[in-house]
Amino acid sequence: MRVRDGRKLGFAEFGPPDGRPILWLHGTPGARRQIPEEARLAAEEVGVRFVGVDRPGTGMSTSHLYGALVEFMGDLEILLDELGFEDLAVVGLSGGGPYALATGYAMPDRVKAIGVLGGVAPTRGDEGVDGGLVSLAVRFAPLLPPFRVPLGLALGGLVVALMPVGHQALDVYARFSPPGDREVFAREEVKQMFIDDLSDTGGRLRAPIDDAILFTRDWGFRLADVKVPVKWWHGDADHIVPLAHGEHCVELLPDAELFVRPGESHLGGFGAAEEVLETVLAAWDHKPVKETAV
Repeated sequence: MRVRDGRKLGFAEFGPPDGRPILWLHGTPGARRQIPEEARLAAEEVGVRFVGVDRPGTGMSTSHLYGALVEFMGDLEILLDELGFEDLAVVGLSGGGPYALATGYAMPDRVKAIGVLGGVAPTRGDEGVDGGLVSLAVRFAPLLPPFRVPLGLALGGLVVALMPVGHQALDVYARFSPPGDREVFAREEVKQMFIDDLSDTGGRLRAPIDDAILFTRDWGFRLADVKVPVKWWHGDADHIVPLAHGEHCVELLPDAELFVRPGESHLGGFGAAEEVLETVLAAWDHKPVKETAV
């Protein structure tokens, strides 16, 4: 899809074309197909049309560094207009979490509910919090913008080099991950999903670098100003984005619930896909759900 300044956004759709739209925003790294198989199958059953979007610098999307994270919403609104989505829900995984929250801030009349799975927390201002992997990016924040192009090329080159042994590389990564993540990566469809997403980078992978830059800046909005209902899932053994970050964000969001995933780490949200879908749709319809929030 063409957006501002002639740039392009790549996207993929899953589920019935006349289903209720849910925008799924991938993690860091990731791309448009990073939607769990359980969610795709459930979408067919309940009539949901999932749309996954490549952030600029990955997949089919033109590389572009925004001044602030919230500026991505201008391009995203063009995509939603062209797809004819007047009302929708949004789900953000990990690095997609801040972008999902930004949709609620920028499009409060359009976005009916938000789901966040292990989302990244702000690092700047009075809503900022320390810790987690993003805190490492904060330390090197001044160096990231001038080196974003060579870093993106290096990261893309690494992915291309590892692609012939992609399954084995993910097995090695899983071996050093917490038990919950090892269980996720033991599933063949999950490994294939990650490999598919990273295989069309063309040797360029700037999106993760740009995400790191934007996460360490002011996001351009406050959590306190996100009025849309937010449902937040977080593993209590998350080694990348600590549970404390999820608790911190939920306390600041005006209308939010936290669902803790006992014993699960950063990718635990993949195992909660059906629950996420049910809960987000219930929030859209203003209906209660059976699951008890923590």
